[in-house]
Amino acid sequence: MKKITGLVMTVVALFTLAACGGGSDKTADSSSAKSEDQLAAIKKAGVLKVATSADYAPFEFHTMVDGKDKIVGADIDLVNEIAKELGVKAEVSDMSFNTVLASLKEGKSDIAISAISATKERQEQFDFTDNYYNPPQVLIINKKNQDKFTSVASLKDKNVGAQKGSIQEDIVKTQLKDSKPVSIEKVPNMVVEVNSGSLDAMVVEKTIAESYVQQNSDLMIANIDLKASKDEAFAIALPKDSKELQTEINKIIKKLNDEGKIDEYVKQNHELAEKSAE
Repeated sequence: MKKITGLVMTVVALFTLAACGGGSDKTADSSSAKSEDQLAAIKKAGVLKVATSADYAPFEFHTMVDGKDKIVGADIDLVNEIAKELGVKAEVSDMSFNTVLASLKEGKSDIAISAISATKERQEQFDFTDNYYNPPQVLIINKKNQDKFTSVASLKDKNVGAQKGSIQEDIVKTQLKDSKPVSIEKVPNMVVEVNSGSLDAMVVEKTIAESYVQQNSDLMIANIDLKASKDEAFAIALPKDSKELQTEINKIIKKLNDEGKIDEYVKQNHELAEKSAE
């Protein structure tokens, strides 16, 4: 009986292995075809699926337009222009920042744009366009602490927030080594915690900081310099081996930067974020 059972199990195992082997080849072929035909597939579908985390004004945020909630921002203006140049329509999906790249990896999105920096770790899993914006990084603190927090050293053992999965997390860990890093999913939640005192400071991009400080009279940008790096510049994330799509989008980004359009998008949406907060 044991021999028969063993034979049956062997046959089943061989069948399973054969099935898995066939599926693996098919998946590899499918993946290759997908990378080669991605740009063509987007144009055929007429839709560019975009993943973002709309909590980062002026790059992506929610506001009311004609009585309806709408996702707007400099990044959204950029993807709308890219979609227009490709002859398709942008379809933007809002999600937590730490799931934006996961959505891209799972094939739920064609591109990801959310003030994303092309770190070495991310480049191992994704392709990126050329950088389209390079923002300085700053610290937001409560005004009552302006005489207390005047240097990196003054934040030793203090709770410093950064958005989960963002480049700011790395800045806290590398430039504020003696502080206590606190990772939070949403930037507005960090602002509330700095206001309440449960966070001593938070690291955020300068334009974003200016927007939140404008909206919160108890907050200010600390007089503490953080080192700038090209690794902190923003780029659009793409699936691996997206050469044709990457080349096409890079052309559009260069054109828009040469025309000063992206700086214009940032300025316009900074003003829109301020009005929305009134």
